This record gives sequence, C-alpha cells and structure tokens, in this order.
Amino acid sequence: MKTFVTLTLVLSFACLSAQNWIQYVDPTIGTGDHGHVFIGANVPQGMVNAGPTQTKVGWDWCSGYHESGDSIVGFAQLHLSGTGCSDLGDVALMPVSGDVELSRLGIASPFRHVTETARPGYYSVLLDRFDINCEMTATTRVALYRFTWHKNHSDRRVVVDLENGIGDRMRQARIEQVDDHTIVGYRISYGWTSHQEVYFELTTNEPIKELMWDGKYGVMTFDEKEATPSSPLLVKVALSPTSFRNAYNNRIAELNHWDFDSVRKSAEEAWNKELGRIEVSMPSLKEMRIFYTGMYHYLVAPQIWNDINGDYMGSDYHVYREGNFQNYTTWSLWDTYRSAHPLATLIMRDKLPDYAQTMLHIYQEQGELPVWHLMNNETYCMVGCPGVPVLADMILKDVAGIDTTLAAKAIKESLLKQNRSLHWMEELGYVPYNHNDWEPVGKSMEYFLADWAGAKALGRLGMKEDSAHFYQRSMGYKKMFDKELQYFRALDDKGEFRSREGFNPCHQTSDYTEGNPWQYAWLVPHDVAGLVECFGGKDNFVVRLDSLFLASSELNEDANPDISGLIGQYAHGNEPSHHIIYLYNYVGQPWKAARRLRQVMNELYSDQPAGLCGNEDVGQMSAWYILSSLGLYQVEPCGGKWQIGSAIVKDATLHIDEGKTFQIITHNNSAKNIYVQKVLLNGKPLNQTWIDHKDIVRGGTLDVFFGKKPSKWGTEAL
Repeated sequence: MKTFVTLTLVLSFACLSAQNWIQYVDPTIGTGDHGHVFIGANVPQGMVNAGPTQTKVGWDWCSGYHESGDSIVGFAQLHLSGTGCSDLGDVALMPVSGDVELSRLGIASPFRHVTETARPGYYSVLLDRFDINCEMTATTRVALYRFTWHKNHSDRRVVVDLENGIGDRMRQARIEQVDDHTIVGYRISYGWTSHQEVYFELTTNEPIKELMWDGKYGVMTFDEKEATPSSPLLVKVALSPTSFRNAYNNRIAELNHWDFDSVRKSAEEAWNKELGRIEVSMPSLKEMRIFYTGMYHYLVAPQIWNDINGDYMGSDYHVYREGNFQNYTTWSLWDTYRSAHPLATLIMRDKLPDYAQTMLHIYQEQGELPVWHLMNNETYCMVGCPGVPVLADMILKDVAGIDTTLAAKAIKESLLKQNRSLHWMEELGYVPYNHNDWEPVGKSMEYFLADWAGAKALGRLGMKEDSAHFYQRSMGYKKMFDKELQYFRALDDKGEFRSREGFNPCHQTSDYTEGNPWQYAWLVPHDVAGLVECFGGKDNFVVRLDSLFLASSELNEDANPDISGLIGQYAHGNEPSHHIIYLYNYVGQPWKAARRLRQVMNELYSDQPAGLCGNEDVGQMSAWYILSSLGLYQVEPCGGKWQIGSAIVKDATLHIDEGKTFQIITHNNSAKNIYVQKVLLNGKPLNQTWIDHKDIVRGGTLDVFFGKKPSKWGTEAL
C-alpha cells in the first residue's frame, strides 16, 4: 500500500484538465526497489536539486533517499537521480532545537511518509524529533526553504553541514558571515568525482543572531519568535560552480524576493511547460501517471552547470567565461545514448546546440569526448566511447550550430585515444582478455558500435578515409562471436577464445559489463544484418532470440545487481538489453516485438514506489518507456531510423519545433489489440517497420491501426 502523501487527484480521470500535466506526476515512483531517483524540489534541468538526505547509506541510497528510510540528516542542495553510484549531497541544511550533537547522526530526525508532500517543484516534510515543518522549492540555481517551528520558538537554529555528503568526503570547506542576513561558503570534496567545488551564498529573511563555525558545521541562531503561518524562517541558498560573487549574482537574477508561494508556482509552471513537450492521452490514469512521471524523471538531467553570466568550471578546473552557451553536467552517456538522447532529438531540439557545445568544450578541456561526466569531472564510469554516438547522432540529424570541424576532430581523437584499452582496437581490432583488461567483451562491443557511429558522422563530414577505417573497426565484433556456442566471448591477443570450461551463459564473469553472455549476444545495434548472419541466418536468429525470453532467469550469486527486470535472460533493468525486443522488426516478425513490448510496459513499470525494475539511470529507463509507449525506438546508435513498435497511447502530439508537431493516432488499440495491422504516414501507407527521422521532424501525422491477431504488415525483413 502506498503511504506517501502526493498531489491529490480530486477530479475524475475524464474531467481532468488536458493541460495540467503535473497532476499526473508522482515523484515517489522509483524511490523504492532499486530506482534510486531523487525526491525534492527542482526545476527542469536545474542546477539545484534541493531535498532530503537520509541517515541510511548504501547502494539504494545513491540519491540520498529511499522509500524504506525513516530518518533525515539534512536537506542538501545537490542530488543525483537514478545513478548506480553515490555522490553530491552538498551544503545540507538542518533546522533544529534543543540538545543536539554536531555529527551526522546527532542532528538527525525521524519522519513519517504520511507527513510528506512531493510534487514537481515542491517538497515538504515534518521532522518529528523537532516538530519542525520543512518546505522547499527552487529556481534553476537557488533553493528556497520555509521552516516552521511548532514548538521551542525560543530555540531556533539551522545547522549548515559541510562535512557530510552522499558517498563523498569533504576535503576543504569554509563559512563566513557577510552581514546580518548573509553567509557565504564553499565545499570542496572528492568521491565519485575526484575534485568537486561548489560555492554558495545563504540569505535569511531574519537577522542571524549568531553564527558558529567549527570547520565542518555552521550553526545559525535566530531570535525567539512566535511561530505562525505568516512568520516562518525563510532561507535562500544560491549555488555557483565558480565563486561566491557568482552565487550572489545568480540569486539576484533568479530570486530577489521572499514570496515562497510565487516561486513554487513558477516552478510548477516550468514543469508543466516542459512536460507538455509531449501531450498524450492514455487508456488509464495509471498509464498517464507512469508516462508523465517518466517525463519528469527524464527532465531532471542533464543539468545546467554554469552561472547566470555563463561562467563555468571546466574539466581542467579552470574557470571559463564563455557566456555564449548553456553548459550542462550529469552525462550518464553509457545509459542515455540508447534512448534518452535520441528522444532529445525529437522533443528537445532547442537544447541540442548547447548539448553539442558542452560536449565539444569538454573535449577541448580533457582531450576526449565525455564518458560519464559529473560536475566538471570525468569519472570514466562504464565502458566504451558513449559520447561519440550522441554527437554523431546530432551531426547526422543536422543540428544547427555545431562546429563540424571541431566535432570531427573530437570524434576521431576520442576513438584513437590510448587510454581505457582503446589502443588494442588499433592493434588487434578488439580488447584481449590476457593483458589485465577487465570486461574485455563489454569494452569491445561498446567500442564497435561507437566506431560505427563515428564512421557515419565522419562520412557525412567528408572524411572518407577515416570513415572507412572506423567502419572496418566496427565490424570487428564478428571476430568475437563463438559460432559453436553462439555467444560473444573473450579473445586473447592470439585470437583464441577463452576456455569453454565452466562456461554458463546465465553467469556474469569479468568478461562482461553489468551483463552476461545472454544479454551481450545482441549488442550489435549498428549491424543487425551482420549479426543475423553470425547466427546462421534469419530462422536460427529468431529461434535464438525467442529462447532469450524463455531461458531460465538464474544468475550467479555474485552477478551485478544491475542485471534486473528479467524475462528469461532479457534484463530490462539494465541498458544493454534495451534495444533487443526491436530486433524482431529486422527479421520480419514485428508481432513478436509487440508481445514483449506490451509485457515490459505492463509488468516492469508501475505507478508505485517500486515502479522501476532497475536504476532510473538519469532518465534512460523512463525514456525507453516514453518512446515505446509512443511506438517508436531508435535501435542504431545514431542516424534516425525509428522502429515502429506497439504504441499504448490513444494519441500523442510531439512538439518538435515552434509551431511544428508530429501526431501519433492509434486506432482499435487495446490491451488485447496489440498487433499493428497497417500504418499511414500523412495518409499514405507505410509498409516498412521504420520511419525516418526527417519524416518526423518535418511534422505530420502517423496513424497506426491495431488488431487482435498478427498481420502481414512489416513481415519483409529489413
């Protein structure tokens, strides 16, 4: 049973306003199981994610919060959402009264979910230990808090915790008082990021009677004041990646008043506008909640990471004063190149020039495109060159404003980099297992698809020789296919497979990245026709693909917990599986894709706290649902060949560019009528199982007709 207090739906589903999209968002979806989502107050892609951090730590507390937690240590200004690693939790505030010890657990308070309210742009909770109601909302760079003491009015203090984060360590910190209402400070830390700096300006609506600073904690004391609804303590926390002065400038530009409710309303309006980039009608309220909560999670990141004047901290830890583009952070590219970034090329086209500029600036600062970039740090988390397909996709889709000369150089040099085992791609055409290389199959398979993406982009830019070179490298996956076992397996530097002794395709080993041989058997999205040939042709390919979903779901005891959301050995809770169902389209059996797509959407997504079967992964899990519910998916790493699946929407309007829309209308669609019978693009029959990106972004209408039984539509293999 759900225990969270969220936005109450007081009207019947039929009467709900078509434009009030935030009413369908429940931020608590994904706070249970292993979703790892952020809960708190923010605006779309905002720098600030102000919300609670709980006392418990561990993998399920990567965002600082889990549905099972029952105690809060503070309200931090920065949180991750949906990641598999912990960090941030910077500059935490904790209102207190009475005797407290200045330590992480010493200032903690229990809370109950029944006193929580969570909705886009707003969060509140009662701290039971202190009987203090804590509310928060935000602009892009400023958090605004409203604290109400229900008792102990003569002892009102706010602790500023610079010691503790979420899975990181404070290296250096400082607080100093500027005037009666203002303090400034910074926190430098290391954890997942090797060196993170955040500067802040904190202002209050009441004079600070006293400030105590012990090198880890600051304690602000305020005069006695009778607590009434009209006299809470208000606190603004403005952030900057570069300086105190810029934190001040950010606050002046974004929040130069104390009207909490107007800030909350503005945040809600910002969310409503961004959620409305796709307007859908679903068969049920449950599906509306899943869809728009998915949009909400998708829109948390990438996050703005520059000041209002454009200043930002670069990957080389120098401050850049560009001012001509919006710099972004939180690039979970190994996850998001598969669905989240392709979705952006449909509905976030106004953001793409800044995405491209950010990636190219990172390349100039660190010598390669981002891999997993967080707060101007390259974490090198995960494998491959996932920045290449993202940038290549934008080039192939003709995104304006990209310096194509610089982009070509960035792609080429990133693929030829001598770190992260890439030198083996030039020497052998794959990463061997016998040179202390961890996860050689996972690395190689990701490098192959990045090579293909790079080849496509460089070919478009006229670099034919380089394009041919990387295309040839991308076909190296065939060397790693063990035809007898029919799995991709590790090779040594002599081209010999690792011994088959003890081989079990259901078991993860150090050869694979967050997966096992079953899941990696299909990771050739760039050359499905060639993969079919590896399996011995269409018929055997289909048999093997069918067997993936029918295999035992057993895993070895030490398998990575990210291998989740299992249907047989299909693991929807982790990204290497996300394209697999759509492979049925390539062999003329789209009806089999329809069955499995509906199963995943119906069984592995819900509107409960455990509504995600794996980490949200910075919007990727939700982006898969958004696209699949629309009946679209880009299997190839770049280029815009959108496969048609089994849409569950009644109708949907995608806002492509200003004044330009693409509408999807389904006919005779239901839980039983899941099979596509025919498709009309702008009134003309579309017999193939895919639609070109250009046909979507120029605007138009896609009519999809469904029936109870498979039809002949799409039965010609691609």
